[in-house]
Amino acid sequence: MKRPFSFLAHPAALVGSGTALIAATYGLVRLAYGLFLPDVQQSLSLGDGPAGWIASGSSLVYCLGALVGFVLVPARPRATVVLATLTAGCGVGVTAVSTGPVVFGVSAVLASAGAGLASPALVRLVQRDLPADRVDRAQAVVNSGTGPGLVAAGLVALVLLPDWRTAWTAAAVVTLLAGAAVLVTDGRPRHRHGATVEPSRPVGLPPRTWFVAHRRLVVVALLLGAGSAAVWTYGRSLLVDAGTSATVSILAWIALGAGGAAVALTARRLGELRARDAWTVTCAAVAIATLGLGLAPSMPPTALVVVALVCCALFGWGYTAATGALIAWTTELDAQRAAAGTSVLFVVLVLGQALGAGLAGSAVRAAGTGPVFLVAAVVVGLGALLTLRTPAGPAGRSTRRGPARRSSPGSTRAGLARDAGSPAPGTR
Repeated sequence: MKRPFSFLAHPAALVGSGTALIAATYGLVRLAYGLFLPDVQQSLSLGDGPAGWIASGSSLVYCLGALVGFVLVPARPRATVVLATLTAGCGVGVTAVSTGPVVFGVSAVLASAGAGLASPALVRLVQRDLPADRVDRAQAVVNSGTGPGLVAAGLVALVLLPDWRTAWTAAAVVTLLAGAAVLVTDGRPRHRHGATVEPSRPVGLPPRTWFVAHRRLVVVALLLGAGSAAVWTYGRSLLVDAGTSATVSILAWIALGAGGAAVALTARRLGELRARDAWTVTCAAVAIATLGLGLAPSMPPTALVVVALVCCALFGWGYTAATGALIAWTTELDAQRAAAGTSVLFVVLVLGQALGAGLAGSAVRAAGTGPVFLVAAVVVGLGALLTLRTPAGPAGRSTRRGPARRSSPGSTRAGLARDAGSPAPGTR
């Protein structure tokens, strides 16, 4: 007799629910902070400095969540999904009912851990439940959830703001439902082709010699994270301060998410480039977009709207594609440690965001958002310029050259998830 509702255990159902959980934990919770920030500041009298440090703390806790997931996922992926769902859903739920900056800040920081936990857990479940020949495509679909999540957050904001409490209450409900759906649709197979599916073990971090050999790669990842933090944290605030309407500023955020989702359309063309060159191009796009946003407040109203929409879309595309190029570049340089190296580099990138958000928050009070964005553009641009002097990877580089294949604004999850859920680095 067939199980009632056995269709829920179909692989496509897990892919759909996993994509929804990524969209919720990243797009509706972690990265929506900057979208709702202007209304939160007005409601709770939250200053620019504390707002920046909250964003900084969120990035640090995200890294902590990813590292915890790195340890838990091999043996307990479902428990990790539960932990991710509760931290993100309950964290943002408390944020929605907070009445003061302290409770708001603590809950917002805690909620960011959910994204770091969700990514490796989902990669492990997809790898465990799906046939081997379908895993890569399914992972790409699940990992693409951040872009649609950002667009969904923008649409929610368009309808509900300035009522940010209701918006984040809706995000909490969606997150909890998405997490429950993942648990229901996980088939939990015991055997595949007659063999027991054993939990894989993390492969560990690269040795110290790896950091020495690839120190410039570590530096440029840090620079991208630090420079991009201004847009993620104060992007909408800059537009609101420049006099744009709430609708225009929210549409700009939707454009940012759409730009990230559009990476799929340019994946083949970027895949024809050497990963180092793809990094240079996409990182330069982030710098140009950040510079354009920094200059936008000095433009006439009509030009301001056009520049804001274009630059936000360009930023979303460039950031997403750059994180994907980082994965491919790591593989080209050292295929044997591609997964572990990617884990390290993406943690460095998010730590850069923590540093950048904190510094930007302090600087905004003294200099304003425009000058801070100009400095941020220089920081990101430096990350692009440094790669022009980086030696090319070995001639026998990996044939998997598409830098944007697994990228997303939360692409930190790709490297950590591979280490937590794959049998060995570079095998996927």
